[in-house]
Amino acid sequence: MENTRSALYGDDIYVEPANVDVDALRNLGPLTALAGRWRGVKGVDVNPKREGARTQGYVGTYDFVPLDPQLNGPQLLYGLRYHEHVVKPGELGTYHDQIGYWLWEPATGLLMQTVSIPRGQTLSCDRDRACDRDRGKGRQNL
Repeated sequence: MENTRSALYGDDIYVEPANVDVDALRNLGPLTALAGRWRGVKGVDVNPKREGARTQGYVGTYDFVPLDPQLNGPQLLYGLRYHEHVVKPGELGTYHDQIGYWLWEPATGLLMQTVSIPRGQTLSCDRDRACDRDRGKGRQNL
């Protein structure tokens, strides 16, 4: 793994890439189709309860706003800042609220997502697209 990173980023982890394309929309890769505002009116939440699952309909608004290119030493990321706001049909109070980032690293095919909800819970996850190519070949990258 170390040899791969060195070959990709070079030996100096502090050097930022030159000639960065500032057109975020052109560089979002698999995230491109998400950019914009989306509204869903037929959502269904199945909430497990001791006495049995409770089903609740919901309406959601999803905003995905392109970021300026993000430099992390030699790593170059393009991405979207997102906000998900969900209410029950006909109500004003928030049913679910979530913010975070979807990030794409073109050099490696790495997708990352950060999630934060207003109950003190935050997570970060990533997915190497090479994992999809390697499935069924006896190799797992989880």
